[in-house]
Amino acid sequence: MKLHGYYRSSASWRVRIALNLKELPAEHVAHHLRKGEQRDPTYLALNPQGLVPTLSLDDGTSVTQSLAIIEWLDETHTRPPLLPGDPLNRARIRSFAQVIACDTHPVQNLKVLARLRQLGLADEAVTAWAAWAINEGLGACETLIARETGPFCFGNAPTLADICLVPQLFNARRFGVDLSAYPRLLQAETATQAVKAFQDAAPERQHDAE
Repeated sequence: MKLHGYYRSSASWRVRIALNLKELPAEHVAHHLRKGEQRDPTYLALNPQGLVPTLSLDDGTSVTQSLAIIEWLDETHTRPPLLPGDPLNRARIRSFAQVIACDTHPVQNLKVLARLRQLGLADEAVTAWAAWAINEGLGACETLIARETGPFCFGNAPTLADICLVPQLFNARRFGVDLSAYPRLLQAETATQAVKAFQDAAPERQHDAE
């Protein structure tokens, strides 16, 4: 398999964690987002959105969108499960993950922030927008797992929820978000820091890191 991504892309980071947890090898192909390499026609043939990540499979087919890729990995390589438990527990994990991947990260990602600047917003206002979006999402996530004992988001092992949480907390710090209001999320993050699969997926450990 080939994972097309970018070292600092949150969505690519999620898939790297999942691959590591599953102990699945993949060739990592970098596309520098700030240089526009994701809009190269060759890459657009794999991912018509011009976004990362894309997972190219051994048979030549490709899967896009990080959550779809991770669920495909979980369905085809079932150990360890990233969506464990009964249907209700799996739905709750998906709900948490989608707060981040569908409603929080997209409105503070590179493409959206660049568009805000094109519309005339000053850098200070753009940063404030990103921080607002992150705080709103993390506040919801904190409430969703407030009664979960942990140490991870949902139980004693990492799930799709933790995979989505870790890159988002990294982004939060980049935009100066005060995370002290989210002790339960920080507890889960601390648990992931002891897991090699998370350590090896960190942006600074990627071959295209700058």
